[in-house]
Amino acid sequence: MNAHHRYTAEDQLVWKVLFDRQTALLHRRAAAPFVAGLNRLGLTRDAAPELDELSQRLRRLTGWEVVAAPGRVDDRTFLGLLAQRQFPVTRWVRSMQFFDYHSGPDLFHDAFGHLPLLSDAEWAAWLEHFGQVARRHLHDDHAVEQLVRLFWRTAEFGLTQEADGLRVYGAGLLSSAAELHYCLSAEASRQPLDVTAALAAPIIRDGFQQLYFVLPNWTELADATAELAVQLTAPVAQEQSLR
Repeated sequence: MNAHHRYTAEDQLVWKVLFDRQTALLHRRAAAPFVAGLNRLGLTRDAAPELDELSQRLRRLTGWEVVAAPGRVDDRTFLGLLAQRQFPVTRWVRSMQFFDYHSGPDLFHDAFGHLPLLSDAEWAAWLEHFGQVARRHLHDDHAVEQLVRLFWRTAEFGLTQEADGLRVYGAGLLSSAAELHYCLSAEASRQPLDVTAALAAPIIRDGFQQLYFVLPNWTELADATAELAVQLTAPVAQEQSLR
C-alpha cells in the first residue's frame, strides 16, 4: 500500500457529510459492538482514512489486515482473503451525484460499514472461521454462491436483538440512510436467522431487501456457519459413500 492516497476535495467532503449523517442516524440503531468498534478504530469525520493506517490498527487489535481493492472483487477472491484475515477495501469514494445510494462498494461502505466490527475479537474470530470454511469450497460454484448468500444476510444486511431493541450490524445498512430507516420500520419483513431461509431469499443489489434476518445473539453466527459447512460437505460425503 502507498503510505498516503490522494483523495480529492470532493472525496473528503462526501466522507465528512456521510460520516456525520450516519453517526447521527445510528444512535440507538447500531449494534453495540459496532459502536465500540467505531471508537476503537479511530474513524473520524475529519478526513477519509488511509488504508495502511487502518490496517495497522486492526492488526494490533485482532490480527486482521486491510488490502486495497480496485472496486468489487470477485466472490472467490473475497472469500479467499477472509481465510487469510484480510479484508478488501476500495479507496474509491462515491460522487456527490450518487451520494444517497450507490449499488457498488466504495470507501465509506467498506471502511465505515465493515471495519469497526473487525476490531471486535468475537466478530473477527467468526469472520476468520467463515473464511476457513469458504476456503475448502472455492472450487465449487454452488458452494461459493451459498457462502455469499449467508454473508449477504449477515455481514451485509443483518440485524440483531439486543436488550433494548433491534439493532443493525450489516454494513449495507450501516452505510445507507434510507435502508437503515426501512429495515427497522413496521413495513419491513424480518424473521430470526434461519440458514435455509437465508439461502433461499433473493439477493437484491439495486433496492431494499425483501427480507431481513435477525440474530438472537452473536453465537448464532457460528452456529449458522457450522450448519452451512455441514450442508456443503454432505453431498461430498454421500458421493464418496456411493463409490
